[in-house]
Amino acid sequence: MSKKEKIDIDKIDLDKMKEMTTDKPGLLPYAHQSGSAIIKPEDKGKITGRAVSAMHSQTDMQMSQIYKQMQLLADQAKAIKNRVEVSERIYQTPMNFEPLINHHYFLYQKDDESDFLSMVAPEEWGRKKRFLSFVAEVKLLADHTWEIIRQGE
Repeated sequence: MSKKEKIDIDKIDLDKMKEMTTDKPGLLPYAHQSGSAIIKPEDKGKITGRAVSAMHSQTDMQMSQIYKQMQLLADQAKAIKNRVEVSERIYQTPMNFEPLINHHYFLYQKDDESDFLSMVAPEEWGRKKRFLSFVAEVKLLADHTWEIIRQGE
């Protein structure tokens, strides 16, 4: 339209204008005005697929964390079991001294397969070794259990 042309109000179809406008524009399946947000129909299969993929990713991550926690608990249980076995061997061994708390001792196995506890480390024996094998270096704890510092062969 040019500036000279005037709008003829008599030619406007009011019924058609009523069809183009609404009292509830939020319910229209298309944008109500030229400045309105673009409304595009969503592919529900694509949305569901993304949601399922995200759910699997999240649950896989959580299952991995649980597996690591279970592995840690299994390793701790194994260490406790090993500690009990070594402690039992130590308490069945005749000792010629009284072990002191927080001191290190060394458990050996003799040729006759009996055990003995010593204050001498395997590397301190020199040429004449009085043992068949080194079992463990241990430390007596305050509760009179033995902590394994290092295992033998």
